Amino acid sequence: MDTGLKNKTAEYGAWISIGVYIVLSLLKIGAGWLGNSEALLADGLNNTSDIFASLAVLIGLRISNKPADADHQYGHSRAETIASMVASFVMFGAGIEVLRSAFVKIVQKDIASPDMFAAWVAVFSAVVMYVVYRFNSRLAQRTQSHALKAAALDNRSDAFVSLGTFIGVIGAVNGLPWLDAATAIIVGLLIWKTAWEIFREATHMLTDGFDENELEKFKETVLALDGVEGVRDIKGRVHGNQVFVDVIIEVDHEMNVLESHEITEHVESELLEKHQVMQVHVHIEPFIQSERLSKA
Repeated sequence: MDTGLKNKTAEYGAWISIGVYIVLSLLKIGAGWLGNSEALLADGLNNTSDIFASLAVLIGLRISNKPADADHQYGHSRAETIASMVASFVMFGAGIEVLRSAFVKIVQKDIASPDMFAAWVAVFSAVVMYVVYRFNSRLAQRTQSHALKAAALDNRSDAFVSLGTFIGVIGAVNGLPWLDAATAIIVGLLIWKTAWEIFREATHMLTDGFDENELEKFKETVLALDGVEGVRDIKGRVHGNQVFVDVIIEVDHEMNVLESHEITEHVESELLEKHQVMQVHVHIEPFIQSERLSKA
């Protein structure tokens, strides 16, 4: 699946998230207000922010699909990672508002016992969001989309948040009204946790961080090829759903240009086939056994 098709496919997941969040946010806010549930209102507010976070993911996917141009010769794939970061900022803001509202209710002792139907709305929402999480998680894995992966993590967080809301409302209905507001605080903290995980991964990729274990796998693949005598250096970076690899290999110093060029093509094809690395830059260095022995 090429990069353009991957991004187009990932967009379906973003659209599904947006549609589900619109419906659930209206349902939760309405049920929370009518049912006197602070936790369900907080959950609904969280879903409202998730609409904007999913829109950011969708816009990022659209921009990342633009071809390379004079100003962006590596393409626009990093727009997808920036979208993930924007989504984390939106989630941080939602978490702040949820925590503020819950603490105000507790300090002012403005705590009312919620109605039971609020609990059923919460558990229904948890099931729906978990189904959406499973769908987007599989789609993110298939398309290698980090932005959609961030959206899926948000979906999973929302499923657990709604489940926690259900527990809080049940407790409040059964004589512990403070438990509803306390659950709203837990909701806010869970939102922050997911936002931090998304933010940390996005900043890691934007600063060209790369998994050392993955690089070692790439190196082993290259070393196993006929004609490759050694790997002097290998680097990797991520642009959206694309992996870029720069590798310096050693070949027999008596090889001609054509023979060494064929080896570089084998390196590129093997990394693509075994690790789905779309962009590989190979630099050739001569391997001289006597020099290696003298250094040893």
